[in-house]
Amino acid sequence: MDREIDPSFQRKKIVKRGAVSVLSVSLLSVAFVWGSAWIRPSVSKARIRTAKVDQGAIEATITASGTVVPEFEQVISSPLDTRVVKILKKPGDVLTKGEPILQLDVAAAVLALEKANQQIELQKNQQEKAKIDLANTLDTLQSQWEIKNLEYKSFKAATSRDNTLVKQGLMSEEQLRQAQIDEEKTALELKQLDAAKKNAQESTKTQIEGLGLQMKSLEQDKIEAQRQLDLATTKSDRNGVLTWVVNDEGGTVHKGDVLARIADLNSFRIDATVSDVHANQIAPGMPTTIKINEDYLEGSVFSVNPTIKDGVLSLVVALKDKSNALLHSNLRVDVLVGTERKDRVLRIKKGPSIAGDGVHDVFVVRGDTAIKTQIKTGIASFDYYEVVSGLLEGDEVIISDMSDYLYLKEIKLKS
Repeated sequence: MDREIDPSFQRKKIVKRGAVSVLSVSLLSVAFVWGSAWIRPSVSKARIRTAKVDQGAIEATITASGTVVPEFEQVISSPLDTRVVKILKKPGDVLTKGEPILQLDVAAAVLALEKANQQIELQKNQQEKAKIDLANTLDTLQSQWEIKNLEYKSFKAATSRDNTLVKQGLMSEEQLRQAQIDEEKTALELKQLDAAKKNAQESTKTQIEGLGLQMKSLEQDKIEAQRQLDLATTKSDRNGVLTWVVNDEGGTVHKGDVLARIADLNSFRIDATVSDVHANQIAPGMPTTIKINEDYLEGSVFSVNPTIKDGVLSLVVALKDKSNALLHSNLRVDVLVGTERKDRVLRIKKGPSIAGDGVHDVFVVRGDTAIKTQIKTGIASFDYYEVVSGLLEGDEVIISDMSDYLYLKEIKLKS
């Protein structure tokens, strides 16, 4: 038979259960209060990067990709159809002015030069012969003129004598008339000889002038033949580096084919490309900054290619210091094209926490806490954003990527 439980034992049991419940609630309360402090989000200062807001100039830029290339490049083309006899230099070789690069088969050029020389000599002979023929003709005509002049003087004297005799009745009118006819005939023949001399001189002069024009044409042919021969030696006309040369020794090349390229490594430019979305913002004359590692060079947009290919705009940048020691052929660089400049504005260094212009949430450092703050940025340079609102000069801003913490209002910073 069951026995009734002692009431005092029951009271002790109830009290014990109540004490356990109270203790459990207390422990949970303490855990909640202290645990919330323990699990409060925090970031180590060593893991973040900050920047202070300062005041200064900022220049809005468009970033283009550039390649350093020689400003001048000599292209040597074949002056004639010929054959490569020997390759004397290879790409990368340093050349001095006048140094040969290739040896071409110049037999045809030599033949053309010799032919031009022969034709010039023949022309000179024809000119000399024309001059000699003129001299002989003039001598003959002069002799004839002198003889005829003597006859004229004789007939003239006879006419004067006969005229006196007719007046004295010692000679008939008929005889006087015959003497006068002989005098007039001889005078006419003298005039004809004078005209013949003049015609011979004019004719020979015209002939010699024609031969002279032919001579000039032949001399031009000779100069061209000599030029073709000189070009066929493929010499460098400046100091530089051979960047390319035909590699088919013994092969045939045609007139106009490129034989070699020589770069002048004392002067450089930048060939750059940028997305066509900036096509309306870039124009010749705009200032540029070329970033080479941590160094900067000044320049300007020299020309913009009007043709856009595959969504890419091409431009040429002229450097202020074209011979700077930092410049090397084919070096990849960043080209910053300045489109707008503002002086004495608030600015903050670029970082992952700010992407482009507009409104952003950033964390501003206040002692050991980073407070989320909404800011507005304006134009951007390569290194800075313009601060339009939300920050003051001297504010320290976390510029590292804080996207995982943007749901929080503040973050504790640990040393």
